[in-house]
Parts: sequence; structure tokens; C-alpha cells
Amino acid sequence: MARLRCLLVAFVLLAAAFRLPGDAIASRGHHGPAAHDYRDALAKSILFFEGQRSGKLPPSQRAGVVLVDRVAGGQVDLVGGYHDAGDNVKFGFPMAFSMTMLAWSVVEFGGLMKSELQHARDAVRWGADYLLKATAHPDTIYVQASGGLALPVPVPVAVAVASHGQTEKSHLLVVVGDATKDHACWERPEDMDTPRTVYKVDPGTPGSDVAAETAAALAAASLVFRKSDPAYASRLVARAKRVFEFADKHRGSYSTGLAADVCPYYCSYSGYQDELLWGAAWLHRATRSPSYLSYIQTNGQVLGADESDNTFGWDNKHAGARVLLAKSFLVQRLGALREYKAHADGFICSMVPGTATDATQYTRGGLLFRLSDSNMQYVTSSAFLLLTYAKYLAFAKGTVRCGGVAVTPQRLRAIARRQVDYLLGSNPMGMSYMVGYGARYPRRIHHRASSLPSVAAHPGRIGCSQGFTALYARGANPNVLVGAVVGGPDMQDRFPDQRNDHEHSEPATYINAPLVGALAYLAHSYGQL
Repeated sequence: MARLRCLLVAFVLLAAAFRLPGDAIASRGHHGPAAHDYRDALAKSILFFEGQRSGKLPPSQRAGVVLVDRVAGGQVDLVGGYHDAGDNVKFGFPMAFSMTMLAWSVVEFGGLMKSELQHARDAVRWGADYLLKATAHPDTIYVQASGGLALPVPVPVAVAVASHGQTEKSHLLVVVGDATKDHACWERPEDMDTPRTVYKVDPGTPGSDVAAETAAALAAASLVFRKSDPAYASRLVARAKRVFEFADKHRGSYSTGLAADVCPYYCSYSGYQDELLWGAAWLHRATRSPSYLSYIQTNGQVLGADESDNTFGWDNKHAGARVLLAKSFLVQRLGALREYKAHADGFICSMVPGTATDATQYTRGGLLFRLSDSNMQYVTSSAFLLLTYAKYLAFAKGTVRCGGVAVTPQRLRAIARRQVDYLLGSNPMGMSYMVGYGARYPRRIHHRASSLPSVAAHPGRIGCSQGFTALYARGANPNVLVGAVVGGPDMQDRFPDQRNDHEHSEPATYINAPLVGALAYLAHSYGQL
């Protein structure tokens, strides 16, 4: 089942290799040298988010670009946020999930990141600030937007506002940009001339999935800033509560009312029940309010807590919610959520090779394989959940029983590490699937701004149709998007590195977000941080 995904619009010009000091050294608790420079990969995985920013860039920006948001006039400020992959549309659904996972990476492993922690916090704040704007009006979320220009030379920066007609009391913007018209062009973001249409969910056009995911992202982000910026954290959690209330009160999938605009790009194939459970789980963790515990206990089964779906990504959040809620039992000893330990065990055991519960397909080279389209997102999200659950189990001095076999936290970490190592180059092709990491990595990624010449190199406009010459060209992309992780190889461990192959060559924020946490753990455990 191929899922078309949007391409994001910002890029990083690589003038010289971005590398932090610290070669692989003996581990803390591991035997032998590390297979990879996880610290270097961590730094680049975070830098990628700076390359994907939309809006007026801050002085702290490390990437050598200037971004401009351009959305046709109106009343709602939608400057900022991220583009999910490589085109000129900002999809709220995958952006919110990316922020939830990036925040979770910081919450669980930020204490290990050292010099990279502030960069990771900045990345979370950039996304959270946008989500606050998209939810500024009660009972409304703006869910899709276009804008965000990657410019290699300084240009005047315009403020973006989005038209949504007359002022309304209840709506939520979810998309800005006409995705169909945008995908009919292959043009640089600075040449972008497609409609800047804004899409929203409200009581009349509900979107419990995107709203609850947005609430999850805001709640998770509040935990990132709870100590460093308590006022900002309070603002985030207050907004998360309001948005979740809207999601639960006005139930329905945003793919129903906005099908022509968000499908097939980011349809909510799994429905909205998983996001409601996920959002409630994050609000429970962020607030410790008995009301969210009661909500989970009352609605958990109806929302799919015990379903056997074992795919965790931007669409289906059940597995993540189970692991998150299991922490309350394993770490906080909250007996009321004991069942979520069993639910989480079921997901984790499905990924343990050689057990009777193993339900995961692996390539001959050892890569976890869920779907042919952007499979690496499932690799990074699964690796993150394995490491996070191992952390919870270790705290509780527990194991997972998988078909009669006791699986230790150490074994879960080994499975996760194998996936990350494959991604970084320990695979049959000897190919790193992170751009800019290692000697051999994808050179022709499916990304407009990366594949077209910069304004500095080609000042003249490149029209909508003219850019397709670059899409089908054989040469390497002229601009290197450092830290971008592409969709990855096929089931036979093959990767053709073709720009027009969006299933395997397209990077995305939701691939990188969980990888940040996994890399932080590995870099620390091998003494690189």
C-alpha cells in the first residue's frame, strides 16, 4: 500500500562536512568498539530539522539558508513550522507526530545529549510554536499550509498570514497549500507560485485524529520545557488540554471532510481512535491528572488499547500509547494501568526474532520491514520504542515473556542497535541512509530544494514544469540536505538511489524524530557523549 507523502521545502548547503569530534571508543557497558560514530549521526539528525524549517530564521540558525513564508493574505499568522519531506505544503498531521516523537526523544534521552540538548530543544520549540499558532482559535486547528522558502542568499523576509474568511469561534487549521497543484510542479520554494490554500477542522468538519495528535505534541513538548521554561511549558499543556477536549467532543476523522485535500498524501487510514488514546496518554503523563487516568480506563478498550496492530508511525499510534502507558505501571507503580504492560509486551515481543511471538518481517540483511513506502520510518520508530521500553524494564528490574522466553532489556537494546547500525551503513550495500553521514550515502534524494540549483547558482526563476528536468536527471543533487534519512532499501536490501523514486529516496521529519532519541542513547552507551 503506497502512501504518497509530501516533500518538504528547506535544505542545508554543505560547504564542508559537519562533524563533531569523538571517534567510536570503548562503550559504557558494551564490549568492543562501536560500529558507528553515533554522536556524529545524532548531531546531523538534529541539524536536519533546521534545514526543514519554514519561516523567518533565528540568529542561532546553523544551516546556511534563509526561509520565507508566503501565504496569501488574511488574518491567521501561520509563519513557522516544518515541512515534512520536500515539497511546499505544510501538513499538520505528520508535523504534529514528528514533534511528539522529537519531544519524546528529548524527554527520555535528553539528559544524555550534552551539547546537542539545546539544539534538540530548539527543534522542539520551533514546531511547538507553530502548533500554538495553528490552534490559536478555540475548537479550530489549521492542518495544512504551504510556504517556507529555502533561500541560499539573504532576501527580504515576509510575514505569512493565512486567509480563512470571516472570524470564527471554532476551527483548527490542519493544512496550508493545495497539495494536488503543488505536486504537479517541481520547483524551488523561492519560485513557488501554487495556491496557498488553508484547510481546517472544526465542529462541522471534525478531525479527532489530527487534533488529538496535536494535543499529544503540545503535551509532550511541555515536558521538554518543564524545568528550563516553566511558563512556556504551562502554556503548552493548557493548550494541549483545550485541543484534546475539542478532539474528543467532536469525533470524526479529518480524512472524511477533507478527503480531496489530504488524501492520498496523509489520509488517516487507522482512524482517530489511536490518536485519542495517544493524546490522553500524553496528557496523563504531562499533568498527572486523575481525569485523564479515568478517561483511559473508561475508553481504552473502545479506542483499541488491546488491538494487535504492530505498526507504529505517523498514522497509527496504538503501539506508542501502550509503551507510554506501561511506564506508569513499571516506573510509577500505577496498578490501574497494569494491563498496558501486557499490551506493550505484545508489541515488543512481535519484534523479537527467534521467539514464538515474532510477527515481524526482516530483510536478509536484517532490516525490519513493514511497508515498501518510507519503510525507514518504521525502523526508527520501532528502535526508539525498543530502547525506551528497555529503559522502563530496567528500572523495574523486569523482563518481557515472549512465548515462554524471558527477553531482557539488554536483548531489546541489541535489536534496536542492529536496526540503527543498518541505517548508518552496516548493511549489504554498505550504504548509509543518512545523507552526509559516512562515505557512501544517497546523492539523489527526492527533495525539490536539494535537487534544484540554488538561487546563488541560478538567479533566474525555474518554472513549475521546468524543474522536472532536475527530477529525472542522473547527477547528484547540487545541495546536500545533511542529516536527512531517506525511505530506505526494498525487501531485497536494494537501493537504486533514484530521485523519482519517492518511496525509497524521500526523507521525512517523522523518520528522523524517533531516531534522535535512539542515537542519543547509543552515543552515550558507547562513551561518545
